[in-house]
Amino acid sequence: MNQLGSKILGTQRLILRPFRASDAEQAFGNWMSDPAVAHFLTWTPHKDVSFTRKLLAAWEEEAKSPDVYHWAVVWRETRAVIGDLSVVSADRRSGRAEVGYCLSRAFRGRGVMTEALSAAIGYLFREAGFLRIEAKHAAGNPASGRVMEKCGMRTEGTLRKYFRLLSTGELTDIVVRAVLREEWERGACGDERAARKISLHLCGNEV
Repeated sequence: MNQLGSKILGTQRLILRPFRASDAEQAFGNWMSDPAVAHFLTWTPHKDVSFTRKLLAAWEEEAKSPDVYHWAVVWRETRAVIGDLSVVSADRRSGRAEVGYCLSRAFRGRGVMTEALSAAIGYLFREAGFLRIEAKHAAGNPASGRVMEKCGMRTEGTLRKYFRLLSTGELTDIVVRAVLREEWERGACGDERAARKISLHLCGNEV
């Protein structure tokens, strides 16, 4: 495997780049303070932008490491920071990575996260050398599952009463989905053939 870190990636509408501390105000306003975004996730809404600023400063520092894969999702037209996409855990001995993501509500329903995740999966397979990309979503959040399906991830099972939601305290089932590199290369999973048509390139100093 290649430890390449969070290289800048680009699609038709998006730029994926490491977070900066200066992104704090946009990140706080666009999704990090939004209870609806955090409802099914593993963190609670930020109550103060100063907390967001400290967190993003730490992420900016972490991004210097070649074994960290963490991107701000940036709307190319306006350069607005609208979401977060990362490898949340990795087993490099087995070539396995788990990805997680979230997106501003203002950009939902437009295929934005499918576009971002497809670009990240392509990079993680083709350049970083991972063999398996997996993701999980709450059973009550099927929209996240559709993003995974469009990127070629097959449903592998459901972990029953696996996670207690921070937002409500209830235990929820978690659905596990994954795509293998050989499946991705064949374009044989669901809508992956269409997803792979999304362009991927290194943006250099474009941002």
